[in-house]
Amino acid sequence: MIRLEHVSKSYKSRYGCVQVLDDVCMDFPKGHSVGVLGLNGAGKSTLIKIIGGTEYADKGRIVREGKVSWPMGYTGGFQGSMTGRENARFVARIYGADCREIEAFTQDFAELGFHFDMPLKSYSAGMKGRFAFAVSLACDFEYYLVDETLETGDARYREKFRRAFEERRERASVILVSHNEQTIRRNCDQAAILNGGKIHVFDDINEAFKEYRLLQTKVA
Repeated sequence: MIRLEHVSKSYKSRYGCVQVLDDVCMDFPKGHSVGVLGLNGAGKSTLIKIIGGTEYADKGRIVREGKVSWPMGYTGGFQGSMTGRENARFVARIYGADCREIEAFTQDFAELGFHFDMPLKSYSAGMKGRFAFAVSLACDFEYYLVDETLETGDARYREKFRRAFEERRERASVILVSHNEQTIRRNCDQAAILNGGKIHVFDDINEAFKEYRLLQTKVA
């Protein structure tokens, strides 16, 4: 279970203070996958980073029971001067996993060739994305956090990733932030809308998208 207890987060901008999370209380129960919808700038990425611990809330508390991934595809937590192999081993040690298993899976799945033994700072954006997705899949998490996209690489690689992710989803929960209806319908059984710093949860995904379309119409 992941629980948000009175979580608030704001940013300063040229227009003043922007409140993206305003005293949010919400549970993400184990065994359910939740898709969070929101307009651009609503705070979807901030929410997923706070849940994953890569960003801190201004107020409130996040309770995490079980192993929670970092946002999939997020490369900010890796060390650029270390090689892909060294970063994979480092992640394995952090999560108490078998270093050889994590290293072998990541090397095979990321398809980086000799670049796997080169520093991450030398990687292209696409290579970094493949590495980040591969090492996320290599670890056995109970919650997978996904920010916006589940696609990286060419069509063949995207299909490879889709199949692997679906296998993980059968035994884990997903928290996915996106505005893509197809992605949420394919990966989630519940949906929520983040708007004005508040989160409204829907058990019926169809109702969530109906409400979201109305929200889009209002700001169009």
